[in-house]
Amino acid sequence: MSTPKNFSQGKFRSIPPDAERRKQQALQRLGCDTPRCGLCGEADPRCLELHHIAGQAYDGTLAPLCRNCHRKASDLQREHPLKIANEVTLAERVAHFLLGLADLFALLVETCRTFAVALLDYVREQSAGSASSTLEGRT
Repeated sequence: MSTPKNFSQGKFRSIPPDAERRKQQALQRLGCDTPRCGLCGEADPRCLELHHIAGQAYDGTLAPLCRNCHRKASDLQREHPLKIANEVTLAERVAHFLLGLADLFALLVETCRTFAVALLDYVREQSAGSASSTLEGRT
């Protein structure tokens, strides 16, 4: 793959006005100026989507999720029970909302475990580094 001519000559193009317009449209669609994925923390509005917590058929409550987390959450919703009748009752809406929240909590637990393991690994590395520097100082 060849390097683009402008890049190899040190001529960087400025961000096109369309990119800023698309970013502003994404922020408007997401409903705030500083959106983040509720599960992994992704903050790039180009990567964020709105997830129907209970599923579109049951409720309009939305949560911003990145595309990867949205795919995981939507896939979990496929396991939810089908509609009981043509007209959805309040109890059924609430039940699907609770199932959707449970899905998000389950995904959040995975994220918490991943972050906790990474943090413990970091602490071990720091501890090993300080232990070896302490030993070197004694000799």
